[in-house]
Amino acid sequence: MYICNMTKITIAIDGFSSTGKSTLAKELATALNYVYVDSGAMYRAVTLYAMREGFLDNDTVNSGAIADSLGDIDLSFVFNTDLGFAEMYLNGENIEHEIRTLEVSNKVSSVASLSPVRRKLVEDQQEMGAEKGVVMDGRDIGTVVFPDAELKIFMTASAVTRAQRRYDELKSKGDTVTFDAVLENVQQRDAMDTSREDSPLVRAEDALIYDKSEKSRNQQFQEVLELAETRIKEVNS
Repeated sequence: MYICNMTKITIAIDGFSSTGKSTLAKELATALNYVYVDSGAMYRAVTLYAMREGFLDNDTVNSGAIADSLGDIDLSFVFNTDLGFAEMYLNGENIEHEIRTLEVSNKVSSVASLSPVRRKLVEDQQEMGAEKGVVMDGRDIGTVVFPDAELKIFMTASAVTRAQRRYDELKSKGDTVTFDAVLENVQQRDAMDTSREDSPLVRAEDALIYDKSEKSRNQQFQEVLELAETRIKEVNS
């Protein structure tokens, strides 16, 4: 069992889209009484801002305009006591629902590949986790943001498994989507995330692999929680 006066650690959860990283990270942070940071939500927020400002037009990305506007973008997480987790705010506006749409998903990898965006958000993320006691999920948390994290997890699953999970999630929220469109989005994001020049999605050498296709949500959570508690004890021994 976690003891509050123990020295805290940093937990980095990376992996492909729609593997349940955020769900696992939220549950783990709650169980350990740690801070949870959804780094993907931050990239989605910048993407939404760029869409609203007209910096993204079909397949065209105005990278210069996005870079120049970063100083006008204020991102924050505000804890929602009813939901039990923090929601993403952009310049004081709750955008949690807007950033989860397929439209944003289709464009976020293009924005996330921009070096100025990555530099700014990595700096913000490192500041958020400077005091440790944080669970952060994303694409480059264990390789770039916190390469010295005491516990690193890398999550994967087949594209079909991940697309089905994402499709069910979107439908439950009332979004009008097709499975084929979601699958195409998952495959496109995989290609872009793993091939970008700046901080591509790769597994850190010391990260433990978890395949979502092979384990239930509860199995995964219990195993990772046990790992986290073991690492915390090791750090405090």
